[in-house]
Amino acid sequence: MSTVADIIDAVQHLTDEEKDDFLEKLREIEFEDVWERQMQGDAKAGKLDFLIREADEAIRGGTLRDWPGKAGQ
Repeated sequence: MSTVADIIDAVQHLTDEEKDDFLEKLREIEFEDVWERQMQGDAKAGKLDFLIREADEAIRGGTLRDWPGKAGQ
């Protein structure tokens, strides 16, 4: 199978049980690499620099808070 159309055609021919299994396996696929690449690109482009500035300002102003759920660890 080399195209999305081929994959869709194959899925349409699966039994209901096979479709359920396919969907479960599809949910398990790690798509975080796409998000991570976007974040890395944004960071290199300076789009996230405001986060560093905000953190620096919070440190200087004494208003920096612990990450939610991390207090007391």
